[in-house]
Amino acid sequence: MKRTIIKIDSEKCNGCGACAAACHEGAIEMIGGKAVLTREDYCDGLGDCLPACPMDAIAFEEREAPAYNEAAVLAAKALKAAGSRSCPGSLARSLREKEAAPSEPAAGHSVKSQLAQWPVQIKLMPLQAPYYRDANLLIAADCSAYAYASFHQDFIRNHVTLIGCPKLDAVDYTEKLTQIIALNDIKSVTIVRMEVPCCGGLEHAAKEALKASGKFIPWRVVTVSADGRILD
Repeated sequence: MKRTIIKIDSEKCNGCGACAAACHEGAIEMIGGKAVLTREDYCDGLGDCLPACPMDAIAFEEREAPAYNEAAVLAAKALKAAGSRSCPGSLARSLREKEAAPSEPAAGHSVKSQLAQWPVQIKLMPLQAPYYRDANLLIAADCSAYAYASFHQDFIRNHVTLIGCPKLDAVDYTEKLTQIIALNDIKSVTIVRMEVPCCGGLEHAAKEALKASGKFIPWRVVTVSADGRILD
């Protein structure tokens, strides 16, 4: 589409970084000592960066550019804010290298974790991360991993895992799950819940998130009984 967007004259740019600091959307980054418009879809075309530039290196132009993506901008801001106040243990990281690691013996058996990423709590999960790309998403009640003996092998394996309990967290996960699904290339969603009524909140949030994301993604719900059986 053709729209108004900024352009940066790298010859005039003195690398002061004032424009990057003034850009509330995070569309400008300093690369090699110069200001660069790295995310055209983050640029709203309002030009808060223009008066901040002491070298008159920024101007408006009308040209072909991606549409302004407000949802992505808000998600990036939320991710940055969460990172600034989170503990080091909640930083997003992939654990896929564990697949090649030797198994740890446990109670006389070789048991291998199938967890592919960290963190796993829904409240701590980043909105965007490399491990979401082409991922099969598992949204599970935290009790289900304790009730169902083969949870790692049957559900966590080959999935990005999100766990939570709407009763204990006293929160509606719908908004966050919607953003995760909408902002990433998710291939499928599996919802694993316990048979108890309070787990209905997790199932409802996941289903509403799928609807609100505007995407058509294969999904299924699996219910686990308190004694560890698959009910449906």
